[in-house]
Amino acid sequence: MSEVIQGYDLIQWGLVMLAAFLIGMGKAGLKGIDMLNVTLMAIVFGGKSSTGIVLPLLCVADIAAVSYYNRYAKWKYFWKLVPWMMIGILMGVFIGRDMDEQLFKKIIAGIVLVSIAIVFVMEYRKSTEVPDHLFFTIPTGLAAGFTTMMGNLAGAFANLYFLAMRLGKNDFIGTGAWVFLFMNLFKLPFQIFYWENINATTLKVDLVLIPALAAGFWIGLKIVSRFNDTQFRKLIIVLTLIGSLLMLMR
Repeated sequence: MSEVIQGYDLIQWGLVMLAAFLIGMGKAGLKGIDMLNVTLMAIVFGGKSSTGIVLPLLCVADIAAVSYYNRYAKWKYFWKLVPWMMIGILMGVFIGRDMDEQLFKKIIAGIVLVSIAIVFVMEYRKSTEVPDHLFFTIPTGLAAGFTTMMGNLAGAFANLYFLAMRLGKNDFIGTGAWVFLFMNLFKLPFQIFYWENINATTLKVDLVLIPALAAGFWIGLKIVSRFNDTQFRKLIIVLTLIGSLLMLMR
């Protein structure tokens, strides 16, 4: 373990510790804030390589989130979204392997910003209409699956989907916890055997980051408990917007 720690300087460890902390906060319910971890991890480990560091951390945090929010899951939305996300992941595995990372991230950030603008319009108009049909679900699921394989960026699309479905705070977090636990476990074999991004060295790095992840999750739970449903919706929109802007400017 010591050789892993010595392989990076204090600034790099500070960045990845912060990233792990933000992952914990995001999985506790502060959806959108965890998008920042993508940028922080990529600074230290590189774009696609960082996904092999992040994925096991996501799985650990997903298990914690499912344990805490399990009773709030809305399975109707789980089963609508997950099949299309699985197809999107397979697209990412085989099509996205050689895609230019910077161009990819800018395209995704642009799509997310447009989607957020649509959500803002819905909020401004006080629209109660829920776009609960395949023409909305299929593109969202495919985009979420493709982006989660390419760079663990599906959170933005999932956030927008659950916001559009007008799920309450706990239902939003509980359903998302199950969706991402399933999808991240589905991705593991591809990262290990096809992309070869996960190995003994990356897992040692993850072990060092677990305490920061746990601290972020605990603090995230405390913060989320202070928001009602309306405040939570506004918070998620703002955090997703900030994360998308940072991705676009990177």
